[in-house]
Amino acid sequence: MSDRTVKVPQGLEITSNNQSTLKVQGFTVVESCTRTRGKQGSMFLDDHLLLFVLEGIYKIHFGNQTYIVRKNEMVLLQRAIVIHYEKSGEPNKDYSLEYMMFFLKDELLKEFIKMSNIKFTQPSELVPVLIHPVNVRLQKYIESIKPYFNESEKIEDSLVRIKLLELLFDIASEKESMMQQLLQLKQQVRSNLSMIIEENIMNPVSIKDLAYLSGRSLSSFKRDFQSIYNMPPSKWIQQRRLEKAKELLTYTAMSVTDVCFTTGFENATHFSKVFKDYFGCPPSSLKQELS
Repeated sequence: MSDRTVKVPQGLEITSNNQSTLKVQGFTVVESCTRTRGKQGSMFLDDHLLLFVLEGIYKIHFGNQTYIVRKNEMVLLQRAIVIHYEKSGEPNKDYSLEYMMFFLKDELLKEFIKMSNIKFTQPSELVPVLIHPVNVRLQKYIESIKPYFNESEKIEDSLVRIKLLELLFDIASEKESMMQQLLQLKQQVRSNLSMIIEENIMNPVSIKDLAYLSGRSLSSFKRDFQSIYNMPPSKWIQQRRLEKAKELLTYTAMSVTDVCFTTGFENATHFSKVFKDYFGCPPSSLKQELS
């Protein structure tokens, strides 16, 4: 089976055995405790992600780089990117793995900026993946939020919001370089539109995501796209994905479901419908004929 890229935080599979979640007003915090000798997968980040490793190792592959996040380290990942990960527990601790994920929406960053009055200075380079050690203050913060997961239904929404703002203040006071990168996430540099499209054409990205990655407003992105491709972005992208899907169905042994998710579609029923509308036959029929 092909590797399906899951959109997070919405697509996280919550299990009562090893993972718990705080989710209020669109903000999500995930605590995961498990035992593993190695688990791999792919994620598309709908929000900025701040991940703390408390035990074990969390490897992140982005582009042609591999980043290793170890115990008492944190990593900041910008939103609207696809990462591949490998998770492994500590061999001398029965392969235990523990980490905590904070998904940070732009709205929270805006609120924090207004409250903190932090002076923004342009980083020398905006990096999509940034690793820092976790100091004692941040370790104490992680411990303070753990009890919330035991009674998540009783926790007020506003309290979780305050705890997320507290996290940002703690980072600001200790990790200026990371905080400036975090603030810079709101200041995306205008990028080559065609390059952004080609890099993400098979990822489960929305038009809004592509606009963000290109450093444009949604309206500017649509206007610039139309001028380059002479077609609305949603129509052009769907056609490219369908043509790639037909190629995979024709020349590989992949199933219809695997092809659906590999080419950026998120729903197999919708994929079959648009495929039939475009090519005149459903993907399952094409697969049967070829067989």
